[in-house]
Amino acid sequence: MATEIDTELMATNFFFRNQSSFFRGKVRDVYTLADKYIVLIACDRISAFDNVLPKAIPYKGQILTHISSFFLDNCSAIIPTWKISTPDPNVTIGYKCEAIPVEMVVRGYLCGHAWRVYKSGKRIICGVKLPEGLKENDKLPHPIITPTFKNHAGHDEDVTMEDILEQKLCTKKQLEKMSEASLKLYERGTQLAAERGLILVDTKYEFGIHDKKVMLIDEVHTPDSSRFFYLNSYEKAQKAGQPQKQLSKEFVREWLMANGFWGEKGQLVPEMTPEFVQSVTDRYVEMYETFIQTKFVPRDYTNIQDQIEKAINESIEKLEF
Repeated sequence: MATEIDTELMATNFFFRNQSSFFRGKVRDVYTLADKYIVLIACDRISAFDNVLPKAIPYKGQILTHISSFFLDNCSAIIPTWKISTPDPNVTIGYKCEAIPVEMVVRGYLCGHAWRVYKSGKRIICGVKLPEGLKENDKLPHPIITPTFKNHAGHDEDVTMEDILEQKLCTKKQLEKMSEASLKLYERGTQLAAERGLILVDTKYEFGIHDKKVMLIDEVHTPDSSRFFYLNSYEKAQKAGQPQKQLSKEFVREWLMANGFWGEKGQLVPEMTPEFVQSVTDRYVEMYETFIQTKFVPRDYTNIQDQIEKAINESIEKLEF
């Protein structure tokens, strides 16, 4: 019987030809090659409330890599993306971009952070005025953009379009390009979600500059960056004032809060039992099969580090330096 370590990729520690830097994020290991390309390895780490949880989720990295790759390919007609190839189930290789420190959050429904702001009595979020009389999870009259400034440490900060220009986080032309692309990407994501019986509730897009052009970077329309409701139960739940069934990582945060953890100093992460870890894997598999519309085939974890290193090295040989 396989042990837990046999089916998890907690971290990597490679050194590739032309490697110029390395960065370990909450869930991904990022290698930069010659300051020109990015090798992004999606590990099986999972984070919540800005904390990396102590146990990995088997196959999570593979699932998110495939979903993001699928949506990047389906959105490339709207705006160029950073992706070049996916040589391994957990790996994406792409262009290194100068990241614009703004997340373009597009919301089609009133939930999450926006609902908490609205519930507190405020009717303006990130400079966008919201109508009176809305309930949690109600559909907004039209999709809105509520940007955030990406802090290097701590939580992201709500900003207005005017703030972005005043702080010179990007140029006016770049902001217009990002705003236009974000709404088109959300429209495309909404269409793809509906074809899968889902509602794209809200999502975030990140952009960078490559060859003086704005490019879509990071992951797109994954359960870690987006919130989805089920289309067939949405209206009934809204009319009854019931919570919406979500297809996102929210269930992990809910489990943590139910067990007394919401990321505050001094709190201990509750024990992640094998049963809980398996339930999270099962939920990610459900997400995969819903999005990709095919049965999930788990990758082979035997010598996974060697597999990944070999695939990346072979791909590096094809890049131009």
